[in-house]
Amino acid sequence: MKNLILIRHAKSNWDAPVQDIDRPLDRRGMKDAHLVSLNIHDFIPKTYIIWSSIAKRAVDTAQIFAQNILYPLECIVYRDDLYTFDEKHLEKVIKSCDNAIESLIVFGHNAAMTNFVNKFGNVFIDNLPTSGFVSLQFDTDDWEKIKKGKTKKIIVPKDLK
Repeated sequence: MKNLILIRHAKSNWDAPVQDIDRPLDRRGMKDAHLVSLNIHDFIPKTYIIWSSIAKRAVDTAQIFAQNILYPLECIVYRDDLYTFDEKHLEKVIKSCDNAIESLIVFGHNAAMTNFVNKFGNVFIDNLPTSGFVSLQFDTDDWEKIKKGKTKKIIVPKDLK
């Protein structure tokens, strides 16, 4: 059994005069990341690893979540190949996960996240909003062989307000 949690980075600040990869979170993004991360304890596997895109907004979101779920910040793996908006590329990265890992949490970007969830989950979503959390479960022991799985839980900030 493989467990995958996808978390879209929190809302970013479009007014910041920086390149896309360096865009920080805005105030609402920070608040929503804390809100969601404080409400996922029951849906986090006992053991897992965290991968994050190298984009500042994803890094900051991953660190907020990690602090609130008591995951060591120094154990987050930052991957430049997760700075993608394409679900086929995201799929390739996820399928490269070592099979010794049962559960993986990934912080990344849309449209890759929404499209991945719709391809591999059994619940259709129009759009995974910022700070959105989706837990998927696959009936395989090989990441390379994941296919249609079960959508176990979806949590979005709007549902918690």
